[in-house]
Amino acid sequence: MDLLINTLVTFITIYSYLLIIRVLLTWFPNVNWYNQPFAALSQVTDPYLNLFRSIIPPLGGIDFSPILAFLLLNIVGGGLQGLR
Repeated sequence: MDLLINTLVTFITIYSYLLIIRVLLTWFPNVNWYNQPFAALSQVTDPYLNLFRSIIPPLGGIDFSPILAFLLLNIVGGGLQGLR
C-alpha cells in the first residue's frame, strides 16, 4: 500500500510541475501550442484544467482555473501524504 501512495504522491508532484510550466508558458503569446513539445504539454494538462474552466470562466481575459486546479492537487497530495 505504501508503494501505491508513494507513486500517487510522485505523480501529483510531477503533474503539478507540468501545470506550472503550462501556466507560465501562457504568458508568452508567441508560443505555438500546435508544435512539439508544447502540443504534448497541452494534451496532458488541458483536460484537467478544462474541468475547472467550466466552473470558473476567464474573467477579463485572465484564467483563474489553475488556482482551483493547484488547490485540489495540493489537497489530494497532502491527504495522501497523511496516509503514509
